[in-house]
Amino acid sequence: MTDFAETMPALAADQFMLPEAERLLTPKLSTHKPRILMLYGSLRERSYSRFATQEAARILEALGAEVRIFHANGLPLPDDSTADHAKVQELRALSLWSEGQVWCSPERHGAMTGVMKSQIDWLPLNSGSIRPTQGRTLAVMQVSGGSQSFNAVNQLRQLGRWMRMITIPNQSSVPKAFQQFDAEGRMLPSSFYDRIVDVMEELMKFTLLTRDRADYLVDRYSERVESAAALNKRVNLSAAT
Repeated sequence: MTDFAETMPALAADQFMLPEAERLLTPKLSTHKPRILMLYGSLRERSYSRFATQEAARILEALGAEVRIFHANGLPLPDDSTADHAKVQELRALSLWSEGQVWCSPERHGAMTGVMKSQIDWLPLNSGSIRPTQGRTLAVMQVSGGSQSFNAVNQLRQLGRWMRMITIPNQSSVPKAFQQFDAEGRMLPSSFYDRIVDVMEELMKFTLLTRDRADYLVDRYSERVESAAALNKRVNLSAAT
């Protein structure tokens, strides 16, 4: 047994745990359909990010997912309302319901849109002891009016990491989106459509792989130390009173 007090004096030995392969290899598997929440970043009547999201939703449903799309119409700006606003409550409830998410934003001025960022900003990093996004899988997509770009998906990927999500390797970027959809908003056959199929297929696989292991996968030493310290403080306070 390693003498942590001597070799690593800064370590809280009682909260330092070796990875347990059994907890990764033999979980109790869920039998319900994977639950996927989809967000898109435009309120326009002819919204290509919404069209791409709807195409991705059809693919996910064909792959066996239960899909819900959040429409941001009426969602207030962050800090311009309280968290009890009906649209905020709807968004947060859907995030808690989900086991995976898809974020699709137009690229505007070289970045994701304010509509997209507002939705993410309304999702707290934690709510009490519950984290509305932690451990959920994430796929990122973008549409562009011009040549192919990856600015928006790169930003979405960074936000996914910040929100403690399991962001899949693949992603979709659709250039000149106005050429990729017909008058009814259905995506035309192309390599860009094929890539969306690839991304949704990969999202489903990662969701099935991780959803029953997510709590263990994202369990952190630092949070165990913090929780133990909080518990000790509460116990000591109770004993003192």
